[in-house]
Order: sequence, then structure tokens, then C-alpha cells
Amino acid sequence: MSRAKEATASVGSVAPDFILHDTEGTEWQMSAQHGRVVVLLFYPGDETPVCTKQLCSVRDNWESYAATGAEVVGISTDTVESHRKFTDHHNLPLRLLADTEGKVHKAYDASSWFPGRAARAVVVVDAQGIIRYRKVETVSLFRPRDAEIVEAIRAAQNES
Repeated sequence: MSRAKEATASVGSVAPDFILHDTEGTEWQMSAQHGRVVVLLFYPGDETPVCTKQLCSVRDNWESYAATGAEVVGISTDTVESHRKFTDHHNLPLRLLADTEGKVHKAYDASSWFPGRAARAVVVVDAQGIIRYRKVETVSLFRPRDAEIVEAIRAAQNES
């Protein structure tokens, strides 16, 4: 079950609040993260070629992400169980959140042209809950660059 307020998220706006479940079934709430930078990595689906490359790249560069102190989460419309298998299969260090109803990717204006799927998108939210970076890939074959995301995290920390 997820809850998200319907909104369009843009740079400079307050990040829409939501609650989703992670691979352990634990609730994760956006507004509970105030005080730290949060990175929302929206992706279309578990165990798909480009998504697997993207999240394995995050894993392979995890030291750079972890050094920022930001909370980095992946979000797709797959189930908690699918996320658990995907995480275990690829030894992913980041928390994956199940947006099974699609409300969160809609609230963040990160919907794919595939019906019911999230687009490949990166949203960086500063410690006050303001969106400081947003990039949505309209062609989901192109994955975000880790160095660009880490740079966006650092910029958000400087604006906080």
C-alpha cells in the first residue's frame, strides 16, 4: 500500500511526501528524511537489461554515494518480493521501494511512456525537503551517470 499526494514536482518545489515499503516490508516515508539529502532513483523494472546495469553501476560506485551521506533509494512499480529477489541477485546496497500503485512516480512526474511504469529519473531533494535536481530520461535506454548524480548530491548539500 502506498500513499502519495498528487503533485508535479519541479526543481525548487517541496518534494511530495509519500510512504512506500522496502524489500523487508518496512515503511519508508519521504518526510521522515528531512535533515538529510535524499536521492530518488526511479527506474522501469527489476531484472531488465538497462535497469540492472544502472543499479549495478550504483552498487559498483557505492563508495562515492555513501561518502556523501545521502539517503539513496531506488523506486519502481515492482513488488516488494521482486525487489527482494533483485537486491539479493545483484547484491545491491541501496534500499528499493515498491510503488506498486504508481502514485509516487506520478507525483514526481516521472512516468514512462510504458503504461504503469516509472521512467528512468533522478530526483535529488535537499535536507529541507526542496527538490534541487531533477532529470527524467524520456528514452529509458539511457541511464544516469553516477558522477553526475554524486555532483548533484554535493550541490544540494551546499544549498541546504
